[in-house]
Amino acid sequence: MLFDSHMHTKFSADSDMSASEAVDHARSLNLGVVFTEHFDFGVTVDGKSFDFDPTAYMTEYANMRGDNVRLGVEVGLRQAAREVNANFIARADFDFVIGSIHLVDDLDIYYPEFYADKDKLTAYRKYFAQMAAEIEVADFDALGHIDYICRAAPYDNPEIDYPTFATEIDAVLKIVVARRKVLEVNTRRFDSDRAVAELVPVYRKYRELGGRFVTLGSDAHRVSAVGKCFARAVEFVRELDLTPVTFRERKLEILE
Repeated sequence: MLFDSHMHTKFSADSDMSASEAVDHARSLNLGVVFTEHFDFGVTVDGKSFDFDPTAYMTEYANMRGDNVRLGVEVGLRQAAREVNANFIARADFDFVIGSIHLVDDLDIYYPEFYADKDKLTAYRKYFAQMAAEIEVADFDALGHIDYICRAAPYDNPEIDYPTFATEIDAVLKIVVARRKVLEVNTRRFDSDRAVAELVPVYRKYRELGGRFVTLGSDAHRVSAVGKCFARAVEFVRELDLTPVTFRERKLEILE
């Protein structure tokens, strides 16, 4: 069974998805699920804090947790959050920790303010430089959505463009491999042929450097998005000789 290892329910500030409905929908697709609620230290959007009570989370979902349902967290990686993130992760027996870059220079890269005075070269180099610096020291299992910046970047071509940023991306991939972490294949944008094509050289390089494993994650915030584009994602990883995995009790599990 494959797992959708990235999704958000009501414990995340930007979602009100029902956990039970997500599980039911995943089951209909023959998928297991890993809930990965948002913890982004100090981030507030529309008056909602990207924080949650891990004890309440673990308690409320305890009866669901098992072979096909895991409980995880997605932490926002940045220097100001290093100690807080480590302390937060230690507060609960999470199955899985995604490390993600959502803020650069303490600005949310989903909003125009970050890009206001930057060309693409500047913005993306800052993004990848922070990613490399944080994954060098952070506690995490999988690096989330390496192409996250492409979702909101205002440039004519918002895609990663591996040939242009190969030096910066390779630095990230080498750290992932050296630390025996894994890359996520985030399927949020897998309905775009261009997005998928631009990711191929990134994951091919990851494999060349010795990376073997990936998690698959829809980043679902609503039930209908659970398992989104998984058939295409499976084809993508197989063609690149990568192996889907998930985590339980912070231990990697190879999926068939």
